[in-house]
Amino acid sequence: MITFERIREIAHRFPGTEESTSYGTPAIKVGKKLILRLHQKEDAIVVLLNTVEEQQSLIEQDPMSFYITDHYDGYPAILVRPTVEEDTFIELMELAWRRVARKKDIEEYE
Repeated sequence: MITFERIREIAHRFPGTEESTSYGTPAIKVGKKLILRLHQKEDAIVVLLNTVEEQQSLIEQDPMSFYITDHYDGYPAILVRPTVEEDTFIELMELAWRRVARKKDIEEYE
């Protein structure tokens, strides 16, 4: 089970990440760009993606871990249940981080 406390720990692996808030909930950003946050109503983490196709692929691969509400239909984001495997979440978080990270931070990470 992934908790936001654990997400905070994982975020420190990725240069340039910082804790913040979004819609009044805890969030992780790179600079001022949101990569993920706790959902304000669902028991889930909102992770921003590159494409809607990526969203649909994740849902098809693992509908027990990934889903969307009507609000996210057509928007490149996914809701992640806290029961997701930690390794799976870390991979998703890294993709979200790479989407907005500065080149120098990516080079430092690699």
